[in-house]
Order: sequence, then structure tokens, then C-alpha cells
Amino acid sequence: MIAGTTDKPVKSFGSLRGQLLRWLLVPLLLVVVLDAFSVYRNALDVADLAYDRALLASTRALAERVSVVNGKVVADVPYVALDSFETDTLGRIYYKVTGTHGEFVSGYEDLPSLPPNVPRSEIYPALVHFYHATYQGQPVRIAALYQPVYDDSMRGIALIQVAETMDARSDLTRQILFSTLWRQGLLVMVAALLVWFAVRLVLRPLMQLKAEVEARSPSDLADFNPERVHKEVRPLVTAMNGYMGLLQTMITGQRRFIADASHQLRTPLTVLKTQAELALRQLERDPHDASALKEMREIIESIADTTESTAHLANRLLTLARAEHGVKESEMGAVSLTHITRQVGLEHAPAAVRKQIDLSFDAPEEVTIKGHNLLLHELISNLLDNAIHYTPPNGRVILHVRRDAALQRAIVEVEDSGIGIPEEEREQVFSAFYRSPLAQQQNLGGAGLGLAIVRDIVLSHGGDITLSDADPGNVAARGLKITISFPLL
Repeated sequence: MIAGTTDKPVKSFGSLRGQLLRWLLVPLLLVVVLDAFSVYRNALDVADLAYDRALLASTRALAERVSVVNGKVVADVPYVALDSFETDTLGRIYYKVTGTHGEFVSGYEDLPSLPPNVPRSEIYPALVHFYHATYQGQPVRIAALYQPVYDDSMRGIALIQVAETMDARSDLTRQILFSTLWRQGLLVMVAALLVWFAVRLVLRPLMQLKAEVEARSPSDLADFNPERVHKEVRPLVTAMNGYMGLLQTMITGQRRFIADASHQLRTPLTVLKTQAELALRQLERDPHDASALKEMREIIESIADTTESTAHLANRLLTLARAEHGVKESEMGAVSLTHITRQVGLEHAPAAVRKQIDLSFDAPEEVTIKGHNLLLHELISNLLDNAIHYTPPNGRVILHVRRDAALQRAIVEVEDSGIGIPEEEREQVFSAFYRSPLAQQQNLGGAGLGLAIVRDIVLSHGGDITLSDADPGNVAARGLKITISFPLL
């Protein structure tokens, strides 16, 4: 791990098919459970209504047997009716008749009384109350009906209660529950099967794209057809195609760079080998001959010059490769263009003095941009090196750094009185290894990489570069002015 960095955990999303099935089936299962519960509760309400209706019918049948005899409430319930009341095919039934003054008349005297807070049923046109209670250790459902009774001697209201055990209702509840769960479970299974087939069918284009990607050779960077996948996935395929286009560009650039570098380095390396062989031959011929030693010294000096030139070429090739690949956003920051230009001018001042060139620096204010300090230093250094190299002795080179407030741009200008570049060649000089005929006459050892490096660095910083005559009025020696503009910070 690199110091100062932290590895963020990458969230694993797992299978797309699994996620789709979970997001579809889990909510569906919850909906089915809620629906089953709702159906179950509705069925119970309907069953309770039916059983309460039957219970009320039994209570009314008993109420019809209640009358007043000699001023007393009596219940004339035959034994056959008592048998039917006390034992039912689906459970057990109990009853109780209470007189107008709360006195026990008939039935089961210990049957639970009507609680005071039980509301009257609004479903039936009768003074009936339904409530749950426990009798003889069993849960029961009780219907309490107020029945008017009268004769010539009295009038009043008797209370008839009929209780029914919950066996029949419990059996019906279980039947409803099992039937509901069975049907809903079957529905979930069928839905899961359909969803699985649907997801498999829908994901088939993605699986085909996956197989196509896996079958590709490393050198095949052709585009994938976005029309072969769903509309929602097409942006991803388009992004993949764009990324592969960038890879293709990078690979092509690397291949071109390797070819150019091998071509350019082959010549100086061959020269080095030849010079070394000549030195060995001179040494073998007569190591004590003064003329041989002088020639060997000249050869060794040539080897040193060629080595320096080769190292300079290699460094420029590496700089060009880095500039072509661009600059990461994290590597860029606020840099002073004024400070960099002044520093480069001081570094090249001795070379200008040796050629008696008037090197001046003009920067009325501090100009700051967002950029890469080393690459910007290399950019200015290349421009100034070319300007000094191709300017004859007693010439002039001027460095300008200024701010264009109207355009919100930082401007760098390198102006010289050298051989200049013909207008028809000003686009070609930005190509790597291209050298104009005038430049080749002036400097046989150049590589033609300086302006190519400058252009790539300028583009990586979002800038522009233009070439023009430094002195348009002087036909004999117009010189060259290179103007570069960057966005201000």
C-alpha cells in the first residue's frame, strides 16, 4: 500500500439475477401474506355472521317458548328441544332464561351474565347482544335477547341467553386458513416460476454480451453493438465502446512511440558502437603513438557528445510519452507561471551569454494557473532552448508573461530573432520528429521533439498555442513568436 492512501472497501453487488428475484419475490411474498391475512379475516367475519345468525335463530326459537303464567315467567321447553339445544352436531349449546325481575327461570343458572358494556347488535332488528365468555372451561359465543312478555296481570322483558361452544367456528377457521394458505402458496410458487423465467429471458442479451466480451481476444477493441441490449443498458455499452476507443488510441500512441523511439535511438547507438570500435582499434594499433592517442581522445570526446545527445533524446522521448498520456487531475495544482518562466530564464542565461544573445524577461504581474509544475517547466524550457539554439549570435530572445483580463487567460510569449519557421510549415512542426529544412541546416543533431512536447503539454492544460513572425516588417529576419494561453485560476 502506498503511504498516505487508504483502500476503500468495494461493495459487492452479487448476482443481478438474484437481486431481481429478491426484489420481485420478497415484496410479492409480503403482499401475498398480507392478502392472505385480509382474506382470512374477511372469511372469519362472514363465518361469524353466519353462525351468529344461526345462534340468534335458536335464541328466537327459545324466546317463542317463554310466556307469563299466573303472573310468573315460564319457559315451556320440551325435552326434545332441550336435547337439540344441549347437543349439536358441531358443538354444545347451553341456554338460560331470566325473568322480568332477574329471577332464574330455566336452563343453566351459572351461564355467564351479559356484561354491561356490550353494545346491541345493529345487524338484526332485535334487542340482541353478542359476546364471548368462558363456560365450563370452554370458550363460548353467547346471544342475549331481550324478549317482551305479558298477560292481563303483568308486563315486562325477559332475557333469553343461548351459548354455543366454539368448536364449529374453530373447525371452519382452520379450513379457511388452510385453504387460503394453500391457494396463496400455490400462487407464490407459480409467480416465482414465472418471474424466474422472465428474469432469465430478460437477462439473456446481457449474458450474450458477457459471452461476447469473454470470447474477445486482447487485441480486438472493436465496438460492441448497443442495439443488441436493452435501452437501459445501452449507455453502459456506449461507455465501454468509448473506453475501448481510448485504449485503442493509447495503444496506437504507444506503438508509434516505440517505433519512433527505436528508430531515433538506433542511429546514435550505432554511432556510439562505431566510435567505441574505432577507439579500440586506435589503442591496439600503437598505444604509445602520440597521434593515435590524439585521435582516440577525439573519438572519446565524440562518444561523450553522442552519449549526451542520446540521453537528451531519451529524456525528451519520455517527456513526450508522459505529455501524450495527459495529466491526472490529482497531479495538478496552483502554480505561478511567472515564477516558472523566470526560473527557466535564469537556467538558460549562461547559454545565452555564451552566444552573446540578449535574453530579457518581461512580467508586469504575478500570473497563476492550475497546472503541473514539472511539465510547465519542461514546456518553457523547450521553447527557450529552441529560441537560443536557432537565434544567431548577437540576437535577442524575450520572455513575456501577462494576464489577459478580457479573455480570462494567462499568456506566455517567447519571441526571438532567429531563423523563424515558414508559415506553410507551422502545422507540421508540432508533429514528433519533424524538422524543417532550415532547422536541419542550423542544427544537425536535433530530434524534432521540442514543439511536439510543447503542444501536448499545452493541450493537457487546456491551453492554445500559435506561431507567428516576431518582426513581420523585417523580411530578412522575421524571427519567431510563440504565444501560449492558459485558463486563469
